[in-house]
Amino acid sequence: MASRNSFKSGSCELVVLHILKHYGDCYAYQISQYITKISDGNLSFPEGSLYPAFYKMIDNKYISDYKKQVGKRQIKVYYHIEPTGEQRLKQLLSDYMQTIDSIEKILNYDYSTLWEEK
Repeated sequence: MASRNSFKSGSCELVVLHILKHYGDCYAYQISQYITKISDGNLSFPEGSLYPAFYKMIDNKYISDYKKQVGKRQIKVYYHIEPTGEQRLKQLLSDYMQTIDSIEKILNYDYSTLWEEK
């Protein structure tokens, strides 16, 4: 049985906002491909699984979307980070760094120095 990776599921918003801020406007398939490529395949969000995160971020006004015609018949929906999304990204990055720092402290702690309760 494969274990569920809660780090992964909680990182979708952070990763999407980061890509939109640093790369610019993208459509869902692009974002999905960038995540997989940049993480060397260790992290992936299929295009379809990104949509609930997009809808939530649109509802919260972190991102906006717009349609762009590509070719004669195809229309793609692009996503754009808004100023509130940039603020949200800063908060998520701060939370992420604080969590990673706390985990590192626990993993590297010298437990021989702990006092024993009696």
